[in-house]
Amino acid sequence: MAQYLFSFVNRLKIRDKMLVVILPLVVVPIFLLGGMIGYIATEQAYEGLTETSKADLDHMASFTLDLLDGHYRQFEVYRQDKKKIVQQEMRSLVDLAYTLVNEQQRQLDKGEINLETAQQAARNSLNNVSIGSSGYLFAIDSAGALRAHPALEGKIVIDSQDEEGRFFIRDMIEQALASDPNEVNFTIYPWRNEALGDKYLREKIVAFRYYPRWDWVIAAGGYLDETYEDPKFEQKAMQTLANQIKSKKVGKTGYIFCMDNTGTLTIHPDEEGRNISGVRDSNHRPFIAEMLQKKDGWIRYPWRNKGEAKERMKIVRYRYFKPWDWIVAVGSYEDEFYSTANALKWRIATHVFLLPLIIGLIAAALVFLASKMLTDPIHQMITVIRRVKQGRLDEQVPVESHDELGELAISFNRMTRMLRKNKEMEAALAQQGKMASLGVLSSGVAHEINNPLGVILGYAGFLEKKIPESDPNYTFIHEIKRESKRCKKIVQDLLSYARTPKPVLEQTDLNRLLRQIIEFAGNHIDLYHVNILQNLSEHLPMVPADGDQLRQVAINLLLNAGSAMPNGGEIRVHTMLDEDHYIRIEFADNGEGITEENLEKIFEPFFTTKARGTGLGLAITKQIIDMHQGEIFIDSEIGQGTTVVIRLPLVREEY
Repeated sequence: MAQYLFSFVNRLKIRDKMLVVILPLVVVPIFLLGGMIGYIATEQAYEGLTETSKADLDHMASFTLDLLDGHYRQFEVYRQDKKKIVQQEMRSLVDLAYTLVNEQQRQLDKGEINLETAQQAARNSLNNVSIGSSGYLFAIDSAGALRAHPALEGKIVIDSQDEEGRFFIRDMIEQALASDPNEVNFTIYPWRNEALGDKYLREKIVAFRYYPRWDWVIAAGGYLDETYEDPKFEQKAMQTLANQIKSKKVGKTGYIFCMDNTGTLTIHPDEEGRNISGVRDSNHRPFIAEMLQKKDGWIRYPWRNKGEAKERMKIVRYRYFKPWDWIVAVGSYEDEFYSTANALKWRIATHVFLLPLIIGLIAAALVFLASKMLTDPIHQMITVIRRVKQGRLDEQVPVESHDELGELAISFNRMTRMLRKNKEMEAALAQQGKMASLGVLSSGVAHEINNPLGVILGYAGFLEKKIPESDPNYTFIHEIKRESKRCKKIVQDLLSYARTPKPVLEQTDLNRLLRQIIEFAGNHIDLYHVNILQNLSEHLPMVPADGDQLRQVAINLLLNAGSAMPNGGEIRVHTMLDEDHYIRIEFADNGEGITEENLEKIFEPFFTTKARGTGLGLAITKQIIDMHQGEIFIDSEIGQGTTVVIRLPLVREEY
């Protein structure tokens, strides 16, 4: 696998290799670091939100306990106040009964009635007074016999016990006998009156006072809930409290509920009065029974409501309210108070993904930019190397930096310059060899051919003068003379190319020189059909040049342009000063043009496209321009024309 991977990477370009190798080194650690930070942040968020949620549940439970305790304390104060009022009322009733009995005793003392009548009248008066719905006045002697009672008169109740087993009648009699007759005493005991249908114990209060003359303990008794308790008021207050507790929401679906020690719901949003002591969770665990047993703590259990597809975990904080023996519970589904943590988790995950992605894109862009900065010079160098390989030794690699690549470009440019100089030296040596051979050949040709040509031309001229033009032989004589002159010109061109003299440089006004040449060329027979246009720069500086040689160059180019337009045309001559201190001369025609294949050979000696040309004109022209340290270029397009550009330096280099 590694072998294939390395093979794949090795086939990539340097830019792609940098992306493949460097980008993972940048992005992968960022992803790992971001994932680790995201995981830790999520766990911390879950832990923090769990603690916060539990604290909220505990706070809600404490809040509910405070509400219940406030309600309890408020009604305890209310009951104490009512109790004082009831005690005062009971005291007043006992005093009233005492006064009634004492009034009967006063009548007895006057002799108006006897003792039995007095006591009976007192009984009737006491029995006619009711306290609340079931309270009454009664009288009992020290032996425990009821002397006045609405239902049990005459019954001995000295051994009666309350629901806690206390002999409350004995205690009441003993306390009355031991007290001052003017003092009203009180006693409270639990009692359940089956005759009244009582199912639960109720507290009963009795106010009593001893009447010594009759040995009566005069008492007023009644149930507390019928005296100082106000059931409707308390029921309304309790309902207000319950509504206040039920209105408190815990999360989306959580709520607060209360139950007594039997598991009966005393406060619940929907099921008040239901006994849930046997309810079990989805795992059949009796969690309510566990809450009733422990009374205080935390409990977590799975629960599924009706209509839900699966159970959800529920957490409950429960507290004990001792005054009423209640358990207060606050519950909520975990996924509800984890919803914030889940949202935070996805937000963190999104940022953990987006941040490395953005950083990765930035890193990719930077790596791409860095690779581009490194590979662009290499690509430029490769392009130049390919051109140099094709023989274009004048190409140079742009040097845009001072690093290793810049140093490499400088070394490469130095190498191409050395190759170009070597090639130029080889070309010069070859040219010198050609020139030497051509010189020897030209000298031999000139010696061997010029003399016979001179004789031929002499006799042809002599015959031309002797024969009239109407003679049919005149044309042949004229043709012999013309072809002999052409042969002589070929020999002269060979000598000129082989023995081109070193230019004699003088400060020359090129515009003036070109105007003279154009005026002379305009009268040439080969240029009668051509229109020559001049566009010469007015501020052209003087240039060091050999005027005679440049005259030969210009005439040669004008004649070549004229021969490319046999049906007539236009030649444009333009001069200007280039920015690099070269004078530019352009000869442009709208003739037939030169093919791309011939353009590569146009300056070679003896190459010509003319039927009767020698192929030395442009070779001599280039030789003259090179000796002036100038440049010559030809740009041509078939059917559009040809432009010849000559550049001559204003300042020559001395070799």
